[in-house]
Amino acid sequence: MIFAFFHLLLLLGILGFAFYSLIFLGNVLRFALIIAMLTAYYFIALHKNVKEEIKRKKKKKKKKKK
Repeated sequence: MIFAFFHLLLLLGILGFAFYSLIFLGNVLRFALIIAMLTAYYFIALHKNVKEEIKRKKKKKKKKKK
């Protein structure tokens, strides 16, 4: 659980740095590269697990209603 929060904070920090470099430094290339890499990381490493978790929660919610 602690790893998940650390991971989330790290990803938010990287995203924040991307926007900082775009807005304050005007570095569009760095922003585009970071966003592209974060998107690729999401689809390569996280997308399958996120979809499974959503499906699991929907099943759990349906069981509660019955």
